[in-house]
Amino acid sequence: MARTPTARTRAGTGLLAVGALGVVFGDIGTSPLYAFSEIFLGAHEIPVNETRVFGALSLVFWTLTLIVSVKYVLIVMRADNEGEGGIMALAALAVAAVKRHRSASIIMVFGVIGAALFYGDGMITPAVSVLSAVEGLEVAAPDLASYVVPIALVLLVGLFAIQRFGTHRVGSVFGPIMIVWFVLLAVFGLASLVQSPQVLASISPTYAFEFIVGDPMQAFLALGSVVLCVTGAEALYADMGQFGRRPIRLSWFVIAAPALYLNYLGQGALVLRDSTAVDNTFYLLVPSALQFPMVLLATVATLIASQAVISGAFSMTQQAIRLGYLPRMRVLHTSAKERGQVYVPFVNWLLMFAVVGLVLGFRDSSNLASAYGIAVTGTFVITTCLISVVARRTWRLPLWVVLPGLVIFLVIDGTFFAANLTKFDHGGWFPLVAAGVIFAILAIWSWGSRRLREELDDMTVPMADLERVLADADTTTTQGSTVYLTYEDGVPYALAQQARLMHAVDEHILVLRMTTADVPRIESDEMVTIDASGSHVTIARVETGFMERPDPIAAVRIVAQSHPEFDAEMCLFAFHSVHIEVQRRGPLRTVATGAFAVLQRNAIDAQQYYRLPPSRVIELGRLIEM
Repeated sequence: MARTPTARTRAGTGLLAVGALGVVFGDIGTSPLYAFSEIFLGAHEIPVNETRVFGALSLVFWTLTLIVSVKYVLIVMRADNEGEGGIMALAALAVAAVKRHRSASIIMVFGVIGAALFYGDGMITPAVSVLSAVEGLEVAAPDLASYVVPIALVLLVGLFAIQRFGTHRVGSVFGPIMIVWFVLLAVFGLASLVQSPQVLASISPTYAFEFIVGDPMQAFLALGSVVLCVTGAEALYADMGQFGRRPIRLSWFVIAAPALYLNYLGQGALVLRDSTAVDNTFYLLVPSALQFPMVLLATVATLIASQAVISGAFSMTQQAIRLGYLPRMRVLHTSAKERGQVYVPFVNWLLMFAVVGLVLGFRDSSNLASAYGIAVTGTFVITTCLISVVARRTWRLPLWVVLPGLVIFLVIDGTFFAANLTKFDHGGWFPLVAAGVIFAILAIWSWGSRRLREELDDMTVPMADLERVLADADTTTTQGSTVYLTYEDGVPYALAQQARLMHAVDEHILVLRMTTADVPRIESDEMVTIDASGSHVTIARVETGFMERPDPIAAVRIVAQSHPEFDAEMCLFAFHSVHIEVQRRGPLRTVATGAFAVLQRNAIDAQQYYRLPPSRVIELGRLIEM
């Protein structure tokens, strides 16, 4: 008997919920490996006693509840940019909400800072996750302790080496593996909990309050490690476009959240019974006969968690390129079915070298965990600010609703951020330095691109003067058709230069103006708009989303439906390239311009980026003084 549409919808939602467990919750799902132990043995050691254990458990419970369940799952995930999420998508949504207001540029700066922090997080997550899993050998097989770092390095290098094959080939097994992982988290946690059921009382926020009031400095320092239990919360929002809001919420509330709550309560119960267990609470929670299999499962789970972060870095890079914050890079689509699955070789190998350097430099997960947190909490603060703009300007919520929510979450996020700043000299400097370098690159490219556009605009001739330009150059027309790619509104420089140097242009000219929308994707039937058409020149506007790569050949095929003289398989493609000559205009500006020039020289050329046939490409250069 055929299933009803409702049954099919439920089945599809269930499958997506299982898939979300593998990709979305990999990071936050592996946090129990190190988070609870780090509260007491992290950068600032906290002596174990019953009050602090109850207080720490209460802080963990309410941190998971307020930041993940309330803030991200129930509030932030409502802010979808055409179905897509993530810090830059949220920033674009907030910019669209304020339209041309002067605050738009400030909002986008926040988005860029958030993106830079995300990259810093992406460097630390694979290192700390995989290393903490392999360190289970120190408990399960102490004789293998000296092999922990080499094994972790081999696994991490292998993980980055297979990125070029794409995640779609192994994605189907991620969900089932993580179901097993979460079930075991719950089972082991529950087994410990029933031996010390009194820890259930820690669910009351009064224990967190008593910890903070009774021992404020220790509680403040503990917050720097408590936040480790919610690392990966940003993935809930960033991966919304791939799985959808409903499946992510379903998998969180039904499977992930209960398993995490039970496991943390079980770890706390174990520490109450044996304070020395805090050295490696997670693995000591596991029966000795199952410790080695659990190490293997934990290693696989952390590789899955790392995969999610790496894939997020690829998607973030593609968004940044399309929004004008990074130079063009080689972006490969690894799936014919999923448009969002991409691979960026340069980012992949850069991340690999950073991760390997972190493992060799910090040597164990405790040291790495000390560096973890600043980038995450910084992103939390920025997300709170951006979602408040969207809630007020897009959702039209009254100020008396938005303002208290903003204040409450800014206090929570800000406190976590301040607590993590105390770990600055314990490795916390790394994500800030990494984020600072990345922000400088994003900001310099955006600033340089804007200056370059201004220079080009000053030199651009209005399209209405095209006939005069051709006449002044004494050009003749030849048989054929040429497509000129441009971002400017006037006569494409390649066309003017060709007329001036070659004194000849094809009889059929198509000008494609490439633009990027503030939405992730544009439907194919809305991608191309013909602005003007004459006997000699046709002008079309090509608009693509910030998660798509422009496809001029596909655009020409669309134009050819009404203008058959443009054959995408026969026409020439012409564009101009820019060579920058740096002018000395003060040290800071000279350095920034020089850095932009280096980035511009190392960007892949338009022929590769647009995947144009090399035998039908004309490139004309232009020297610009900046």
